[in-house]
Amino acid sequence: MNIKAILPENIRDLKPYVAGKTIDEVKNQYQLNTISKLASNENRLGCSPLVKDAVLETLKQIQDYPDPLAGKLRKALAKRNGVDDSEVLLAAGSESIISILCRTFFKNDENAVTANATFVGFFVQAGVRGVRLKKVPVTESYKFDTDAILEAIDDQTKMVYIANPNNPTGTYLNRDEYRKLVDGIPENVLLIADEAYYEYAKDTDDYLPAIEHRRDNVIILRTFSKAYGLAGFRIGYAIAHPDLITEMMKTKLTFEPTAPAQAAALAALGDHDFLEKSLDLVKKGRDQLYTLFEDNGVTYEASISNSVMMILDSEKEAIDFTQGMLEKGVILRRINAFGLPECVRITIGTPAEMEHFKESFKQVYGSIRNH
Repeated sequence: MNIKAILPENIRDLKPYVAGKTIDEVKNQYQLNTISKLASNENRLGCSPLVKDAVLETLKQIQDYPDPLAGKLRKALAKRNGVDDSEVLLAAGSESIISILCRTFFKNDENAVTANATFVGFFVQAGVRGVRLKKVPVTESYKFDTDAILEAIDDQTKMVYIANPNNPTGTYLNRDEYRKLVDGIPENVLLIADEAYYEYAKDTDDYLPAIEHRRDNVIILRTFSKAYGLAGFRIGYAIAHPDLITEMMKTKLTFEPTAPAQAAALAALGDHDFLEKSLDLVKKGRDQLYTLFEDNGVTYEASISNSVMMILDSEKEAIDFTQGMLEKGVILRRINAFGLPECVRITIGTPAEMEHFKESFKQVYGSIRNH
């Protein structure tokens, strides 16, 4: 059978998301005992200790389908964010919600405007739907170019996607920039404000959470995969006008997220101490990286997320650096798929992981520079 002949053109040409290497893969490939996985922006502290008991409790009724509305968690999130239950939707991670958005709102021949260097998951899900992407270059400081984005909107534009803070750069739109973008987008165009790293950014002085400057056409995405440490459960949520949520519910998979995921998220949401501990770890880790990079003449971009983007002189140097670090058991993320081939993203880890990074960095970066 000719598989390509039966595929739609957009699926045939689609470039899938390629995840980073797992800890077990690296252990086996390089015969190493110590691995520091600093590639995927997970919470390296793990998750709240309250999660385990909450999840185990759900196993007593695991034969039953989960609540399709995630009622308890939905109410808790609505209360936390000062909105009505009808304005919240839960799904299996914010990437699943992006898929829902693409299934729900795009008509044929419509386009989406975004940046050339942002979350590649949006590129993939838009591609699955056959959406034409208009990718606007980021600024010289690796930020969304609000003027260029607004200029790129045309009569066929259905959606504008931004990640704020941005992934993989860690940069963000300040209050004035975000207001300008929201207020400049036509009311018949949806603005997707992906705030996967909201918890890390929320206390930054000039950062404006989307919830504080809402319009009826704004859809906010949040996740439990980052600060809450629940990436393995796959759970995220959207906040939007209830009429938009109603339409999104039509195309959401009925029984996502799972019962264990709902219980884990509800428990994590209630553990403020663990969240603050996680945020503090990241703040200290970022400062450590800044100092290390400045001491060694490394260019980097200041971040308000849980990672820092290192900027090397070329794509080859980025390849050599990540490979050298990998051979020492430090998994990093080259972000060529995000449109930045000369850059490497480093997740903030535990003190032990950051020490592993520091010692390996001195050897690998020094070796690259000496060639």
